[in-house]
Amino acid sequence: MVQDPDRFEIVLTEAYPQILFWFAMPFTSPVPWEAIAAYDGQEGRDRFADHPVGTGPFRIAHYAKRSRIALERNPTWWGTEHPEWRAPAAIYPTEGAPGDAEAGLLPPDVVGQPLPFLDRIEMRFEKEAIPSFTKFVQGWYDRSKIPKESFDQAARGGTLSPEMQARGMRLERTVMPGTYYLGFNMRDPVVGHDAGDRGRKLRQAMSLVVDAPEFQRVFLNGRGVTAQSPVPPGLFGYDPDYRNPFRQVDPERARRLLAEAGYPGGVDPATGRPLRISFDTGDPSVQGRLRYEFFVAAWRKLGLDVEIAATSYNQFQDKIRRGAYQLFMWGWIADYPDPENFLFLLWSEMGQTQSGGPNTANFGDPRFDALFLATRDRPNDAERMAGIVAMRDLLETERPWIELFHPEDYALLHGWLSQVKATGLTVPVFKYYAIDPAPRAEARVAWNQPVRWPAWAALAIAFAVVAPAVVTWARERQ
Repeated sequence: MVQDPDRFEIVLTEAYPQILFWFAMPFTSPVPWEAIAAYDGQEGRDRFADHPVGTGPFRIAHYAKRSRIALERNPTWWGTEHPEWRAPAAIYPTEGAPGDAEAGLLPPDVVGQPLPFLDRIEMRFEKEAIPSFTKFVQGWYDRSKIPKESFDQAARGGTLSPEMQARGMRLERTVMPGTYYLGFNMRDPVVGHDAGDRGRKLRQAMSLVVDAPEFQRVFLNGRGVTAQSPVPPGLFGYDPDYRNPFRQVDPERARRLLAEAGYPGGVDPATGRPLRISFDTGDPSVQGRLRYEFFVAAWRKLGLDVEIAATSYNQFQDKIRRGAYQLFMWGWIADYPDPENFLFLLWSEMGQTQSGGPNTANFGDPRFDALFLATRDRPNDAERMAGIVAMRDLLETERPWIELFHPEDYALLHGWLSQVKATGLTVPVFKYYAIDPAPRAEARVAWNQPVRWPAWAALAIAFAVVAPAVVTWARERQ
């Protein structure tokens, strides 16, 4: 409801405290309706998606979707036009989280100063990760992800390599608010709800042989925090001391559970052959198959016959929508930092096959639903924590997921880039960044000295080849 030109009111039909997070997300930023009407993609006009007009501290100066985006300071941003307001979003924070001051993120000469600090930002899109990283090492980019092929060159044992330290670089590490997992289709008659205690013990057995830390070591350069529950670090409800008894590698217990489930040695008594389970994936690449084979090899040791069914991602999504799968791998990165944004992934109302929601495991349990609804809208108090623990304990036994890891993001920064703090969420933070251009210019010169000896060597070889011919020609002319 519009109250006046500067205010509007939203009336909720039920309590939903997480709406405050939605207001802080980019897609709720105000945009002018006139720009949406003007950039409608008709009669040669740009589409609004290709020519966005907003109200932020930067505006787009150049937009080439597949190569380069340039942002420049927005002179009409409200924070620039009204510095006297000293609004929290328009000045550098005066206080931070524990450890921010020690990390140099609250320098006295910056705290409380008007934002933004940069006049222009260039974002380049490289088709290959290695050339992009090479340009970063040469000083042409200020910040870079670390490609798998260059990981040992950049970081060792979770710390910056001596080579990168010598160049004045910093390693930025952050555990992202996300969870990757293996999921069972709980509507499947073999691995799902209808299989009752038999299916539950099968899921438990399969969970007990998946070595997530080893998967992280082999495929992720050791990055990530091994997951014990759906809730990732940094969110209310995460307990760093909790150890899920079904996420500790224990092959002997797994074999006992398989036998109790009626599959001794992994054999299906109905066929006399190893129990066949389909593992659907949306990555048919060689690298993808190697990752999935890691899990298949673990289940094979129990005697199970798990078949990888790799298709294109679109086909995979279609199978998920139709419920035509048994086992899959998926991940979820938080939209906002609240445990509700992870626990709703297992709420029955969000069932993928039933309602098209993000509950891709199609998990449905009245006990879980009641706990979820009781805690969803509560403040972060002891009662909410107790409800989250109860949901965690229920999932521990039911095993709709085999939790794998919470992803960890590594990035390198040059020393001339300051006031950078990883958030783990997709939120714009460029307005806080600052650059010292002098050391950057010096480094670019020092790190990109031309290598001249090959040219001189080529000239010497050419002279050695040509000179005798010239001498012979001169003699013959005489």
